[in-house]
Amino acid sequence: MARVIVVGTGIAGLITAYRASAHHDVVLVTKAELAESNTKYAQGGIAAVLFPDDSVASHVADTMRAGAGLCERDAVEVLCSEGPLRVQELISLGVEFDRIKNGELARGHEAAHSSRRVVHAGGDATGLAIEVALLRAVRALAVETYAYTFMRDLVTETDADGKPRVTGIDVIAPDGNSRVIDGDIVVLASGGAGQLYKHTTNPFVTTGDGVAAAYRAGAALSDVEFFQFHPTSLAVPGNPLVSEAVRGEGATLLDENGKRFMFDVHPDGELAPRDVVARGIARAMEKQGGRPIMLDATALGAEFLATRFPGITEVCAEHGFEWGTQPIPVTPAAHYWMGGIRTDIDGRTSVRGLYAVGEASCTGVHGANRLASNSLLESLVFAWRAADALNEPQRAIEVDALEPQFEITGKEPFTRDQLRELMWTHVGLERNATRLEEAAAILASWHSEANTVEGAENANLLDLARLVVVAALRRKESRGAHERTDYPETREELAFSTRWAAVNVAGDFIPAEDRIPAEDQAETVTR
Repeated sequence: MARVIVVGTGIAGLITAYRASAHHDVVLVTKAELAESNTKYAQGGIAAVLFPDDSVASHVADTMRAGAGLCERDAVEVLCSEGPLRVQELISLGVEFDRIKNGELARGHEAAHSSRRVVHAGGDATGLAIEVALLRAVRALAVETYAYTFMRDLVTETDADGKPRVTGIDVIAPDGNSRVIDGDIVVLASGGAGQLYKHTTNPFVTTGDGVAAAYRAGAALSDVEFFQFHPTSLAVPGNPLVSEAVRGEGATLLDENGKRFMFDVHPDGELAPRDVVARGIARAMEKQGGRPIMLDATALGAEFLATRFPGITEVCAEHGFEWGTQPIPVTPAAHYWMGGIRTDIDGRTSVRGLYAVGEASCTGVHGANRLASNSLLESLVFAWRAADALNEPQRAIEVDALEPQFEITGKEPFTRDQLRELMWTHVGLERNATRLEEAAAILASWHSEANTVEGAENANLLDLARLVVVAALRRKESRGAHERTDYPETREELAFSTRWAAVNVAGDFIPAEDRIPAEDQAETVTR
C-alpha cells in the first residue's frame, strides 16, 4: 500500500482520491478550501454518448475536428468510449443530472458537436453539483486532508540511474511555515493557469502551481502555446462565464448596429469552434472601438432562461441586466489551457512517482482546441485511469524533449496585474513575432521571491508565461487556439514537428537526506 499525495480538489483530484483510497493511503492537499476549484464554476455540462441517436465514433470525430489536427487519437478514443460509464458512475455517487418529464436525462447542444450530448445539473451548475457529490463521497473515506496548504515545489531524490523520483511535496502550511509532506506517489490535479490573463473566467486559485512545480522538477510539458479563450464572458469586472450552452439553445451575437456577424466569419455562425467565435468577437469589438459585443437570448424568454440557466440569470441580475428582455454585453476571456504536464493515457509523467490529471495534464486529447464540455469528461475518465494505474509498478514515460531557450536577464520585481496585462495584450487571442519578442524581453527581466504564497504564485505564473511565449514563438503557423497574424496559414508539416515538450533540468530541490524538520523550516526557501 503506497502513500499517495493528491494535490487539488476539483473533479480530477477528488476522483483520484476516491478511487485510489481503495488500495492506498491517500493524502489530499489543496491551497484553498476543499470545495474551491475550477470544477465548481463549470456551467455547460459533460459531453458523453448516452443516447441512442449518438455514437462514440461521432464524438471522436467531433473532438478530433475541434483539435485542429493535433489530437492524440488513442487518447480521444479512450475519452469518448469510457466516458459514458464514468458518467453513470457519477450518477451512482449522487450527482443529480437534470431530467425531462419522462425521467430521461436532459441534454444540451454546444458548439462543434454533431449531436445533443451534453448532460447538465442544476441548469447551469453542473460543476458545483459534481463537486458537492464527490466531496461527500471522499469525506466518507479515510482520506487525510490538508486545506489552505500551498504546494511550493515537488521534493525529489536521484535514483541509481541518475534520474529524479518524486518523494513528496514542499508546502507552506496555513500558519505560514514550511514543511515537507512525504509520499510514495504524487498526483497533480492542481488545474490550469487562467490567472495568466487579465480577462479570465477562472477563479483566483488557478495560478498553474502544479505545472510550474513539475517543470522545475524536470517533467516534460507539452502544447503550452494553446490557451483557449471562451467567447462569452459577461463584460463586467471578474468576467463571469456565460455558458456556450446559451448559444446552443439559440442565443445570437450582435454588433452594436444589431448585425448578427458570426455567419460572415464561419458557416456555423455562433456554433463554430470556440477559437473561431472568440476571434470573431474580438475582431468585431476592435471595429467598434473595443466595446463589447451583445449576446441576445431574449428570444428564449425570461422563464426558460431562469429555469435552464439560473446561475447566469442571477449573475446578470446582480449586475443590473435582465437578459430575458435585453441583450447583455460579452467579451472573450481566458478559459482553458490545452497544454500542461505531458502524460500518457494513465496519467504517468516523465518523472518517476509523478502523475498528472485534469487541466494540469496534457494527454493530447484536446489537441490545439478543446471541444466544448470535454473538460469535465477528461478529468473524470483519465483521473479514474490514473488511480487504477497507481496499483502497477511505477515507471516514467519517455518523451523526446526540446530544451526551451529563455535567457533570464534581470531581477526586477513585478505585480501580478502587470503580468496579466502583458499576457493579454501580447500573448492573447492573436499573436505575432514582434509582440511575442517584446513580451519575452519583459518577462526575462522580472523576478519574484517565493517565500510567501503570493510570491510563489507569482513565480509560478512567471515561469509559465515565459514558456507560453517560447512555445508561441516556435510555432510559426496558426492552428486552433494559437493564431499568428504573421503566419496566418495552418501548415500541416508543422503539426507535430514543432510540438515540443519543455524540460528544465535546473533548479534547487530538497534531497531526502537534507529535509529539515517542519518546526525549523519557517525561513526555508527552496527556489
